Amino acid sequence: MSVNIGIDDLPIRDELRGKSPYGAPQLDVPVRLNTNENPYPLPEPLVERIAERVREAARTLNRYPDRDAVELRTELAAYLTRTTGHQVGTANVWAANGSNEVIQQLLQTFAGPGRLAIGFEPSYSMHGLIARGTGTGWISGPRNDDFTIDVAAATAAIAAHRPDVVFITSPNNPTGTAVEAETVLALYEAAQAAKPSLVVVDEAYVEFSHRPSLLSLIEGRPHLVVSRTMSKAFGAAGLRLGYLAAHPAVVDAVQLVRLPYHLSAVTQATALAALEHTDTLLGYVEQLKTERDRLVTELRALGYEVTESDANFVQFGRFTGEGAAHAVWRKILDRGVLVRDNGVPGWLRVTAGTPRENDAFLDAVRALKKEQT
Repeated sequence: MSVNIGIDDLPIRDELRGKSPYGAPQLDVPVRLNTNENPYPLPEPLVERIAERVREAARTLNRYPDRDAVELRTELAAYLTRTTGHQVGTANVWAANGSNEVIQQLLQTFAGPGRLAIGFEPSYSMHGLIARGTGTGWISGPRNDDFTIDVAAATAAIAAHRPDVVFITSPNNPTGTAVEAETVLALYEAAQAAKPSLVVVDEAYVEFSHRPSLLSLIEGRPHLVVSRTMSKAFGAAGLRLGYLAAHPAVVDAVQLVRLPYHLSAVTQATALAALEHTDTLLGYVEQLKTERDRLVTELRALGYEVTESDANFVQFGRFTGEGAAHAVWRKILDRGVLVRDNGVPGWLRVTAGTPRENDAFLDAVRALKKEQT
């Protein structure tokens, strides 16, 4: 006989009570621009290459995969070296099931019960969620009104709280703002002065940025980590492959908490196939950067305030009054376009889609402007 209970009746940890799982609504509408996915399907030659590599991997699925993913890490290192100009070796790279698992492994290794992590919000909400999930205390650090990091206030917060892990997101989700190298260095120095702390630069959207990667900053800084993903620029959100670059000692450390054979043979084969087609995939990134810049220009021409964006999405507003942003979100949805009510008061976020999808979005907001005049 079933027992009628809810989540609040279960003996879950206190810090998880009243919380909501991460996620965005997936509604059945013609245009979905709410989850920062790459809108372009993988090119057919890559699809065929994936099939070839997976077919080859399938012949040995009775055996465990390479638990160290050496071939994949070697190719990721080569990609980073080629695209950033900073020499990266296999020993500097670690891969996991999405950048979220990378973050989780870092927190399991360097944080946890009795330790603290800090992020500068609004920012990627999974940093705080994974911190709570690992029993890590979470501190919400300050930002300026333009969503840049207030360096003086941030370094003061690090000195006061002495966190074990510091998160810096560049480009920042959900605002799209990039972080200057000088800011990262200032926060890194503050973190090391407070006590030796890990500083994680989350570069999930860096391929869309006008600015170079901050990867070169890891040189000579053993407590600095750069986290990346194949979900965005590679158009492989369904693959779930994230990776980090850091001092080899950090790579050794996270392996203390990895699950056995955490990356399947199929995942490794698919990622390796994608890395063979980086030139084509990065060509799509250039198209999306052009479309993102078009969205910024068009939205500003319509009178919206737009946050500077180095990502594949644009934050726009400001909508004044309680519930105003959500009301606009609803009206855009009624016109068949789903954007993100990202929880930043007075703002919404739209992902750069295909030209057709972006036209549909712009038509929707133009119609709203006409209603208001």
